[in-house]
Amino acid sequence: MPCIQAATVRRLKALLALAVSALTLTAGQAARAPRFHVLAHADPKGGYSGDVVGERHYAYLSSRRGTGDDCPAQGVRVYDLASPRRPRHIATFADGRSTPELAQAWTEKTIVRRVKTPGFDGVLAVTSVQACGNGFGGFALYDVTHPSRPHRLALVRTEPRGSHEIWLATARGHAWVYTAEAVAEFALEPSSFGFHIYDVTRPRTPVEVGGWSACRDLHQCTPLDGPPGKDVRYFVHSVITNSAATRAYLSYWNFGTVILDVSDPSRPRYLGRTPAGQGNVHSAWLAGHGRILLETHEIPHGRAVVWNISRPARPRRLATVRLPARLHAGGVYTGLDLADSVHDPKAVGKLAYFSWYAQGVALFDLSRPSRPRFLTRFRPRPEPDEHGLLCPGSSCTAVWGVFPMRHYILVSDLNSGLWVLRLGR
Repeated sequence: MPCIQAATVRRLKALLALAVSALTLTAGQAARAPRFHVLAHADPKGGYSGDVVGERHYAYLSSRRGTGDDCPAQGVRVYDLASPRRPRHIATFADGRSTPELAQAWTEKTIVRRVKTPGFDGVLAVTSVQACGNGFGGFALYDVTHPSRPHRLALVRTEPRGSHEIWLATARGHAWVYTAEAVAEFALEPSSFGFHIYDVTRPRTPVEVGGWSACRDLHQCTPLDGPPGKDVRYFVHSVITNSAATRAYLSYWNFGTVILDVSDPSRPRYLGRTPAGQGNVHSAWLAGHGRILLETHEIPHGRAVVWNISRPARPRRLATVRLPARLHAGGVYTGLDLADSVHDPKAVGKLAYFSWYAQGVALFDLSRPSRPRFLTRFRPRPEPDEHGLLCPGSSCTAVWGVFPMRHYILVSDLNSGLWVLRLGR
């Protein structure tokens, strides 16, 4: 009996030690849960902000029109973040004041890249340009090697309409701009489509070199007999490429995400797509060395989907990314029904960042892509919607863009402008 008791005591001590260890580990993990910390906020006022992108220690904040005739043509605002807690507005470009040709236009998406080609050596910015009424539509190229002194290189008119979103890639001694003109493709007009590729190796003289259309090239056109009240249009809402600029990923609204081989930009080749009919495929981003695709759907109670695209002809759905039910939106949208909709994805390493309109910015762990794990979020305080798009006459959060950088994260809110965050514990 004494031996049995001693053994039992030893086992109990061991079990107790394990339990204490587990509790300590759990507490440590909870203590180490990441959080967003606000470093700075800068509100340019005067109209909606658009997307945000960073390069070196600079932030580029685009802008968006309001409703009706509300088109302030604010262009792209440049902020110096050498001191991240004190953003300093140092320049504006592609605005109606400095560029009269853009006085009736808005510029909601900008991409900035270090570019070295036979025709340019420096930092190049491309911004999408959409017309208000009869204004200019297309894209604009700027030399922002010295961000405080942006220098216009070219204005390019695109047909059939201005570029809604835009992408810039550089590889193999060249640079290319890829347009997403968000124009519905119909069988009656097969030559009217929105994805075009421009060689901007010499950015003063861009040359259109290629394009692709589901309607023209696959004979898959917008259905004419869709269900009442359902958006069944096929059009390119946005585009990205891989870092080598050999593959393009077209967010094709109701047609899924189309994957193209663009190794030869003059002859894009169809490789595959995610399924059609998912609804409002808005944006995409790559993770997992290009094997994982993050796909967002701009719909009420928006949805983000994780795909394995190792075999582009047969993308495999891994997971649907959802916010915890306990999270609440910042305000009520009485305009567009997008308060709980996801907007854009970004990924760095195992972390995925989603701009999520009234829910703010959501951070997920993608260590296991088939089981995304919610980590934290940042929701800017609701601000008055003075331009009538989302919550007219009221206040709401409206996070449009997120851009992770090495030392901080940039966030844009339509109503409140630029936020600079740090991810910590």
